[in-house]
Amino acid sequence: MISAVLIANRGEIAVRIARTARDLGIRSIAIYSEADAGALHTQVADEAYALPGNSAADTYMNVPALLDIAVRAGADAIHPGYGFLSENADFARTVAEAGLTWIGPSPESIELLGDKIAARRVAEEVGAPLAPGTSDPIDDWQEARAFAEEHGLPIAIKAAYGGGGRGLKVVENLEDIEAAFNSAGREAKEAFGRAECYVEKFLTHPRHVEAQILADTHGNVAVLGTRDCSTQRRFQKLIEEAPAPALSDDQRHGIHEGARAICAKVGYTGAGTVEYIVSEDGTISFLEVNTRVQVEHPVTEVVTGVDIIAEQFRIASGEPLSFVNGSASPSDSSSSSDSASPSGAATPDPVSNGHAFEFRINAEDILNGFAPCPGTVVRFEPPTGPGIRVDSGVRSGSIVPPYYDSLVAKLLVWGPTREIALKRAQQALEEFDIEGVRTVLPFHRDMVASQVLVDHGDPEAAAGIYTDWLDHNYRPSAQATSAVAPVEAIYAKRTRVALEIDGKLVSVGFPSDLLAAGAAGAKGASASAGGGAGDVTCPYEANLVAWNVSDGETVEEGQPIATIEAMKMESAVKAPAAGKVTRVAKEGDRLEPGAVIATIG
Repeated sequence: MISAVLIANRGEIAVRIARTARDLGIRSIAIYSEADAGALHTQVADEAYALPGNSAADTYMNVPALLDIAVRAGADAIHPGYGFLSENADFARTVAEAGLTWIGPSPESIELLGDKIAARRVAEEVGAPLAPGTSDPIDDWQEARAFAEEHGLPIAIKAAYGGGGRGLKVVENLEDIEAAFNSAGREAKEAFGRAECYVEKFLTHPRHVEAQILADTHGNVAVLGTRDCSTQRRFQKLIEEAPAPALSDDQRHGIHEGARAICAKVGYTGAGTVEYIVSEDGTISFLEVNTRVQVEHPVTEVVTGVDIIAEQFRIASGEPLSFVNGSASPSDSSSSSDSASPSGAATPDPVSNGHAFEFRINAEDILNGFAPCPGTVVRFEPPTGPGIRVDSGVRSGSIVPPYYDSLVAKLLVWGPTREIALKRAQQALEEFDIEGVRTVLPFHRDMVASQVLVDHGDPEAAAGIYTDWLDHNYRPSAQATSAVAPVEAIYAKRTRVALEIDGKLVSVGFPSDLLAAGAAGAKGASASAGGGAGDVTCPYEANLVAWNVSDGETVEEGQPIATIEAMKMESAVKAPAAGKVTRVAKEGDRLEPGAVIATIG
């Protein structure tokens, strides 16, 4: 039995795991970077240990440091959460070799299914439908262009290792393939440590539908229903709902059984997600397998009553799924039946009850292209009421650092029907109050009031949401625009000071202009803040990952001249005017908000 678990993650998922561990009588051990000192997950866990530094590589992905803390703290298990090292087979193997229990699938399963090319082969073997794609990773953008010329546009360039939308680019024009291929490789390298990409025909106007899997070491492979995750920006999910609406019984059955067959084929154990896209003509195509618990797992918990994190602990301890000894029941499809496990026992799929939505509350500015918005949460007041659940990684006074994902909380809303769930969601989102950082709450309020989300649940409706609908169609309403509270100096340059308080390292950010001129501590490529007519400035704290133009090149107004990355998202910096570019910053520089990266004259 597991007695103490090191949570190798941060934010709301670390809070979630710590609370489940407490339910199970397991001691929880948190880790934190300098920027996360005093974060909510460090307070909820039974113990917390510091990892010097702020970058993911120095902290949450520092394997030797994580194992050292696990040994010092007396942990006998490690739960990776999602992101960071959760899909790193080498880490899983190292944990096992250290004599610790890895709470996740086997390293072999992670390697096999984490390799999207290999996963495609498994899906093909078990009969899952697939869109045309390359059988191996491609070496350069010219191969991607050749594929597009053969199979037509649009195409999807995807990281061969990883998931969560990192390293995914959809290209609709031949001239954009080179830039998209290079960007996908950079994102994949940063997020997963490997830059290999493959190419697949992209089905137009697809919905994103996935099946939640739980599989134990006793041969039971259960499908906990479906989720629709089509509401995305830049292929990062913002709204999920369960069960996935507007599917026929045949479609739902195919998704369930395809997912079950893929996982059974490779002997998968633990929580996982098999993802599909459903095109506008009804075609279903296997997308990938995420070999971890996902951000959206709570929406499935709400409709099934299954605690997926608790099941992960059970599976890692060698116990069967908690619901396999009960009477068999259908899943969220009336046509779905119990399946026989390899051991011959029937594995019932939990029944789905009602309908639920999950709204990801990210610290992002919807008026600035969903740009990340780190800062201090001055006020955090979540909603209450029937069917409401909030999974949060922050509270009033918490700091949202610029180094990690922008997710601060998840709002779950359940109702006995989809219609009632939507009505409850409207009220809950109106009640949700966050001050100090800009969030996507105004966007969510727009969506739950829109006809397009209503129509998304109607199989007879002509309209609906597809994976890039938001990028092409969403414009903040007047109400949303007025609801975006002004945040003083939201992108102002800040200086961070490290303080030790009661034995904990706390990183505090101050507006630089409050400190003496020239005070030490401000980092970045440029010491000057923008203000000149020809200055090209960084809008927020970010890394300069690539120049898109040469030094001295003449550009047009609005032309993307550089690519920056912050909070795991790449964005383009555009020329404010036409003229000749003089580059100031270098690729790889850490930029402060307002830092001059180039001039145009």
